[in-house]
Amino acid sequence: MGKLTFIAGVAAGYVLGAKAGQKRYEQIRGRASQVWASDPVQTRVETVKDAVKEQAPVLGAKLGDAAKTAGASAKERLTGEDLPETLHRGTDGKLHADTSGFGPGGDKLP
Repeated sequence: MGKLTFIAGVAAGYVLGAKAGQKRYEQIRGRASQVWASDPVQTRVETVKDAVKEQAPVLGAKLGDAAKTAGASAKERLTGEDLPETLHRGTDGKLHADTSGFGPGGDKLP
């Protein structure tokens, strides 16, 4: 009998709480709509929209440049090596050094 009373109490509390919760939700939603529709808020919204429209081309150009740079960098890493002028990769796949007058001399290079 105690469990049945407990379950009935929980059910009644849920129903009453849900109704009160919905009423409070509607109050909050209505107030938020009023604030959003107010003149000061809409003035700020228009100011921000104008600023975004003005800055969008500049930002787009910067993003485009950054994407090109990143793409070139990725392509270089995937397709080639960034070696100094004195080093090159031979047809055998090994690194070779140019010993013509640069560095400690050809006899001291590995």
